[in-house]
Amino acid sequence: MTVFESVLALGDDALIAAQRLAEWCSRAPEVEEDIALTNIALDQLGAARLLLTYAGELEGRGRDEDDLAFLRDDREFRNALLVELDNGDFALTIGKLLLLSVYQRLRYERLSAGDDPRLAGIAGKARKESTYHAEHAALWTVRLGDGTEESHRRMRAALDALWPYTHELFEGEPAELRPAWLAEVGAVLERATLTRPADGWAPTGGRRGVHTEELSKLLAEMQVLHRAHPGATW
Repeated sequence: MTVFESVLALGDDALIAAQRLAEWCSRAPEVEEDIALTNIALDQLGAARLLLTYAGELEGRGRDEDDLAFLRDDREFRNALLVELDNGDFALTIGKLLLLSVYQRLRYERLSAGDDPRLAGIAGKARKESTYHAEHAALWTVRLGDGTEESHRRMRAALDALWPYTHELFEGEPAELRPAWLAEVGAVLERATLTRPADGWAPTGGRRGVHTEELSKLLAEMQVLHRAHPGATW
């Protein structure tokens, strides 16, 4: 990947994750969690804005963060398939947040020590936020996994459904981060009395613009106002 492609992929991951988490606003199982998920969504959106702004500058075609967020079709997005999957139940959302946020923290840690000062600054800020996201998701994973029979079943089913999509996160450059990711996620699953799903089917394509139909539906909702009133300002 070029620097532009790498930054764009990170920005798209954060943007689509933010949109999915925002869908929980007023729907979470308790008030505190409603606020927590909304705040995590805002953190992801903040990171997405910084990353997409930088991506637009690297591209050199005059596109800003809004152009990249609202005026691209699904085939132009480079997010991993994992983040676009429908929220499902609360266990699925928590499982996705755990798997994604540990990956994001590891990526941001690496980039914050890199030789691109602009990207290092963005990653340094995002790393602190993703650390909290991972901790929050870990607490809920343990609470659900080591809770009732029903909560354990749902958390187990969520991980089984999500695990195949995690392989795409480590395609190319991030591959060397997977052992650390497996160790951290594995430790959480052990505390939650859950076993790590077996590796097998590994869907891919998101980084190349080949997505599920769920992304098309998400973008239709996310982009409709901007496309209906192009160039409008407050």
